[in-house]
Amino acid sequence: MRKLLLLPFMLFAAVCMAQRPDTVFLENMLKSNSGLFEHILKHPTHNEVQILYTQIDRDEHNIPHFKSYSYRLNPKHYFYPASTVKLPTAIFALEKLKELGVKGLSRNSVMITDSAAEKQTRVTTDSTAKNGKPSIEQYIKKILLVSDNDAYNRLYEFVGRAEINSKLKKYGFNNTRIIGRLAVGDGGESARTTNPVKFYDDGKLVYTKPQQYDSNNYPMQLENMIQGKGYLDAKDRLVMKPFDFSDKNVYPLQDQQAVLKRLLLPEAFPEAERFNLTPDEYKFIYKYMSMFPTESDYPKYQRPEYYPAYCKFIFYGADSTASISPDIRIFNKVGDSYGYDIDNAYVVDFKNKVEFILTAVVQSNEDGIYNDNKYEYDTVCLPFLKNLGKVIYEYELKRPRQHKPNLAKFKFKY
Repeated sequence: MRKLLLLPFMLFAAVCMAQRPDTVFLENMLKSNSGLFEHILKHPTHNEVQILYTQIDRDEHNIPHFKSYSYRLNPKHYFYPASTVKLPTAIFALEKLKELGVKGLSRNSVMITDSAAEKQTRVTTDSTAKNGKPSIEQYIKKILLVSDNDAYNRLYEFVGRAEINSKLKKYGFNNTRIIGRLAVGDGGESARTTNPVKFYDDGKLVYTKPQQYDSNNYPMQLENMIQGKGYLDAKDRLVMKPFDFSDKNVYPLQDQQAVLKRLLLPEAFPEAERFNLTPDEYKFIYKYMSMFPTESDYPKYQRPEYYPAYCKFIFYGADSTASISPDIRIFNKVGDSYGYDIDNAYVVDFKNKVEFILTAVVQSNEDGIYNDNKYEYDTVCLPFLKNLGKVIYEYELKRPRQHKPNLAKFKFKY
């Protein structure tokens, strides 16, 4: 009888073990390429490295199946997610448009953001749009092409803080919270309150979203939320106290990659677990996730400020001089702030029929001072992400596959 009682527990434990990422493979890969990763291997804790790599194998029906490998993965160890939070917010903005079900309301509707509280700002025009008017579509383009902060803030205001976090829980992203705008010193009451917004179709008002206030709190007790030895305050005064991240966004690597999988490979998930997006909305996101800024006309991004690898950290290292492969496209969302560089990327090589998902974070802040813009992005973080992407890619080129993937849905004319 006791053996029978133990059997379900043993089966459950076996399933849990099978789903847990391998923790040895990536460490061995880093060590076997020690010339590229020497600094990180010596200081993995100091540089707060976390990696989640997922292999994709297709079956005879082209349905993807996943096998994951991790290095120092720890959802309880905090890192600042920076702009990576923009991707789920953009998805939820498209979902909200659809779920509102208002005739004449679409991602192309003119979106006028008003102000009704202190620190709120209005937006009535957008010089980057072909018609000179702001819209959900234009904001999403700017987020995916160059990680525009204001574009994210406007979508945050449209969806609303409470709805964003409700959606995160709906989809099982329980270790994530998105509770503020970016790059505007948002916090406290201002982060709880989102602007009134109006939408117009052919000059006619079709929908009004009033100002909203989110009274909910989203407490999270994580290690590493108090960091460094000092910071510059809003008036650029040096404060010799550790910097506190406890009121900021939280988005661990597991949840980041889970969002990417569900977005790019929804066929691997039951219909009830997929995002509420139309086929056209999926194509729209895919196209602008993989497009280089210099390939876009509206908005227009030109050299020298912008360049193809501008938001491609993995594989290209955001290098303005990078040689761009005509066969490779990277569908990703990066983050870059407080010394943290993050990339959440699906890499596709159409010529060699290679695909994989790689999500990683690394930090470098040698002086221990935050907000001073003295971080080692170019010498530590970006070279690491570039080399990591290339090493995994080279491995994937040689990895045998029983079925070559059909990647046609990810090919676009840019």
